[in-house]
This record gives sequence, structure tokens and C-alpha cells, in this order.
Amino acid sequence: MLLEAAVPGVAAIGAGLAAVGAGLGIGRIGGSAAEAIARQPEAVNDIRGAMILTAAFIEGVALFAVIVALLK
Repeated sequence: MLLEAAVPGVAAIGAGLAAVGAGLGIGRIGGSAAEAIARQPEAVNDIRGAMILTAAFIEGVALFAVIVALLK
């Protein structure tokens, strides 16, 4: 009985951890991209494209994790 009452709280913690992880990952990507652009300004388009693609993948995984956590 007690375990069933705790499941929504655990799901919320899991969803929150997924969101925090995605935020940290995208922040790290942005920082690394800014550093890479500062080192090689001529490669700005390639770096920006890779950054956006990677951020989209992270957002997709985080959304999937939040949905799985909330469905449980």
C-alpha cells in the first residue's frame, strides 16, 4: 500500500532528473560550441549545425524519459 502511494512521487523525481540532465547536456553543448567557434571562426556553420542536431537528439531522449517516467 505504501509503495503504491509513493509511485507518483518517484515518477515526478524521474521526470525532473530527465529534465535537469537535458538542461545540463544542452548547456554543455552550447558552451563547447561557443569555445569551438572562438577557436575556429571559419567553421561556424559546421559547428552550429552539429550543435543543433545534437541538442535535438538530447531533447528527444529527455522527452522520451519524461514520458516513460510519468506513465509508470
